[in-house]
Amino acid sequence: MECSIISLPQLDKMPLQQAGQYLDSNVEHGVIEFVNWSEEFPYKPYCTFVIAVSSTRLYVFFSVISKDLRAVNLDDLSPVAQDSCVEFFMQVPDSNEYWNFEFNCIGTLNASHREQRNNPVRLNAQQLKSIQRYASCGSEPIEEQEGTYCWDLTVSIPLELVGLDAENLPDYIMGNFYKCAGKTAHQHYVSWNPIDGVKPDFHRPDCFGKLWFHMPEPVAELRPASHVEKKKSLRQRLLRLIGK
Repeated sequence: MECSIISLPQLDKMPLQQAGQYLDSNVEHGVIEFVNWSEEFPYKPYCTFVIAVSSTRLYVFFSVISKDLRAVNLDDLSPVAQDSCVEFFMQVPDSNEYWNFEFNCIGTLNASHREQRNNPVRLNAQQLKSIQRYASCGSEPIEEQEGTYCWDLTVSIPLELVGLDAENLPDYIMGNFYKCAGKTAHQHYVSWNPIDGVKPDFHRPDCFGKLWFHMPEPVAELRPASHVEKKKSLRQRLLRLIGK
């Protein structure tokens, strides 16, 4: 799988909430839809993403319609993957390290960089603070609630933090996008790029896809239509989710 990282320098001049609204309304969404462990965890929520770059930061916008809503992890570096969670993993070419950014639906962040899963380097307080977040669910804790919920999350990550130079960006980075909820009634582990493995494991840089800053010419072969979500109204998304 591959997608383009659209260049939008104007995002830096917008409040983060406005930047998310701009991305949602003006940029084609990728779809997080691979249910890699379907026998044990068959539930698939509706989740899309947009990724863009400004002169200083990477922006990622997630849009979610899913059963259950949970956000009990309030402190950064806590296990947010247990909650209603979206994640972005990335790796810069020629680097042995990859980065994981995991957010619950109120913006709590668990983040680190590492060469191997079992040896993480956790981000320090200053680095965590540098990653901006806007959550439509607000910032208060949410004990698990049943039902179908719509929420979105906008984040921006300093390019410098992950070893990128805006004046000399590589042609691409490697990465993946995920939707999960490890301790909800409808436990799920869904990815943008498929993962080959016998049990849920998002720490698989060998399964990352290409995220292009500079798409080569001629334009790479288009992905199947199912992997790109044309803009739909919230009502259309809800009707699709509940099968009407």
